[in-house]
Amino acid sequence: MSKYKVVLSEEQIQSRIKELGAQINRDYKGKTPVVICMLKGAIVFFSDVVRCLDIPLTMEFVRLSSYKNGTTSGDMELITDIDIDITGKDLLIIEDVVDSGKTLSFFIELLKKRNPASVKICAFLDKPERRTVDVKVDYVGFRVECGFVIGYGLDYAERFRELPYLAEINSPEDLDM
Repeated sequence: MSKYKVVLSEEQIQSRIKELGAQINRDYKGKTPVVICMLKGAIVFFSDVVRCLDIPLTMEFVRLSSYKNGTTSGDMELITDIDIDITGKDLLIIEDVVDSGKTLSFFIELLKKRNPASVKICAFLDKPERRTVDVKVDYVGFRVECGFVIGYGLDYAERFRELPYLAEINSPEDLDM
């Protein structure tokens, strides 16, 4: 890569995850939450967060999409659903980025029809200025206003998820593809 700016270092990210883990441990003491990973972007964040938890939990994985041919269509599609009955259970959704809120709003409505005890959201990045749907993020890694970011699970054309930091690019042309 040639033209990018690191906006969150690996050290900053790991320090914040430890703080989030401590807060989640306190809030869920005596409970066994179902921790749901929103694939693909949240997998790195999800993995680091659950390793900081010392409470019993169940892991589930979900994949939703509003993208067709690389652009957003606005229509949500549930590609991979959770495998367990969540009636009466506390749910913690781990998401990579919350911007418009449309994906999470759609998913939360699906979950509420299954009668969980509670639904909370933990997001690596929160972009509240881009919100078009009211979604409350209970645990925020970082509030950011930066543009297009890659790394730490976030991609451009399915690449750069493996970077241990978060970097901002001006445009995809900035990346040596």
